[in-house]
Parts: sequence; C-alpha cells; structure tokens
Amino acid sequence: MKRIEDLDREELLKLLRVYAQNWLAHDGCWFLGIEEELGHETARRYNNKAWERYAPVEARRLIEFLGRKPGEGLDALAEALVLRQYASINRQEVLRADERHLVFRMNDCRVQATRKRKGLPDYACKEAGIIEFSGFAHGVDPRIETRCIACPPDEHPAEWWCAWEFTIPG
Repeated sequence: MKRIEDLDREELLKLLRVYAQNWLAHDGCWFLGIEEELGHETARRYNNKAWERYAPVEARRLIEFLGRKPGEGLDALAEALVLRQYASINRQEVLRADERHLVFRMNDCRVQATRKRKGLPDYACKEAGIIEFSGFAHGVDPRIETRCIACPPDEHPAEWWCAWEFTIPG
C-alpha cells in the first residue's frame, strides 16, 4: 500500500488533480443539496457566504506556502492565482499589462464545460466570482482592487469564460 510520501512526482501530480476534482465535486454537491432543500436563491446566498470566508483563507495559505508576506502586491497575486486548488483542472492564464494591472482569465472552466456538455446554460457565477476574486486578492494584499471584465451571465468570447482585472491604485 502506497502512502502519499511514497508517490513519485507524476503520481503526486495525478493525485493533486484527483483532489481538485473531488473538492469541486463536493462544492457542486453541497450547492445542489442546499438548492434542493431551500431553493436556488438561498443556495446562491450560502455559496457567496462560503466564498467570502474561503477565498481569503486560501490566499493567505498560498502566500505562506510561497514564502511571501501579505501586502506584496500583484507579483504575489500572480503567483498565488496559478496555484489555486482548481488550477490543476481548469485552463487559465495570468497576463501582466503593466506594474499596476494584472488580468486573470479562466479559459476552460470545468464547471461551465460540464454544463455545456450537458446542454445546460452557463452557470451565472459573476456574483460569487466578485466575492471570490476580491476576497482572494485582498487575502494577498488589501490594496488590490478587483474588477470583473466579464463573467457569466455576461457575454464572453469563446476563448474564455471569465476575466478579472486586478489593480493597485497609484
């Protein structure tokens, strides 16, 4: 029987993807359970509350893992964004416009791709995304301001699902 510490690099990367898929499946099951019992709007409200609490914690733990301190700006945010839990199962990119602007795009979102494959409309995740990405950015550096470029239900180009701009005011 193998233990985590016995796994080689490829096995660890595969396990990381399994963990991320399991986390996302749990998130979806949790949401659906609330939705079935209490309705869609209540599920969205609870989902938003969960992201409000979770995103800054995830950011702080990643910043610590990276050996950075809170308040280190957009470079630290860029490093943390690409290490988020779902980074191993979603295709995403971070673009640096200049020293004070950073853009994050979710090019392939597992949740949205699954809905599309099942013939369902885009999940309207903008409200939760604003809470999630703002909370994550503030967990990295409270000076960072977050703006949604587009996120469902917004129209978006085929090459990405959502995009977010992060700025440090000057």
